[in-house]
Amino acid sequence: MFATLSAPVRAASLLVLAAGFALSAGVAGAQTESKMTGMQLSNDQPIQIQSDKLEIHDQERQAVFTGNVKVVQGTTTLQAGKMVVYYTSGGGSVASGDADIEKIDVFNKVYLKSQTQEATADTGTFNMVNQTLQLKGDKVVLSEGENVFVGCQLNVAMNTGEARLDACGGRVMIQLDPKSRKKTN
Repeated sequence: MFATLSAPVRAASLLVLAAGFALSAGVAGAQTESKMTGMQLSNDQPIQIQSDKLEIHDQERQAVFTGNVKVVQGTTTLQAGKMVVYYTSGGGSVASGDADIEKIDVFNKVYLKSQTQEATADTGTFNMVNQTLQLKGDKVVLSEGENVFVGCQLNVAMNTGEARLDACGGRVMIQLDPKSRKKTN
């Protein structure tokens, strides 16, 4: 099944990785905190959602996309095996394109790409009310070119870009390519 939702859908905010997995170098402990510059909500571009199946449960205020879910907005792509969109009771529905989205959960091999950045995880939650993104898994991997960050949980405040990568009992792994540093004159 193919469903296209127009620009007024507040679910357009779902794709938030406009730039920057720019976690600072030098920290390889149990967690890494930094700013992820350029992470912003994007309400101004249309969003396209494709999946093998779509079920809309208006009484539960849910839209469930299953099978090869692909969401594209601008230069950002999200892929997962399943996506559940929870919307508020304030009126509207996903089918009519005017729903207020509370939260979006994604499952089964989550892949998120925006411009030069990529992230993979087992699950993810986009909380639109709190403007937070959380990716979880045995191995959450963030990359930009040759720079790679590995942990088990990534938390991002979408309104500020503040981010934290946790290792969940292990250690955060960071691999940085010295050629990726900005040149100064």
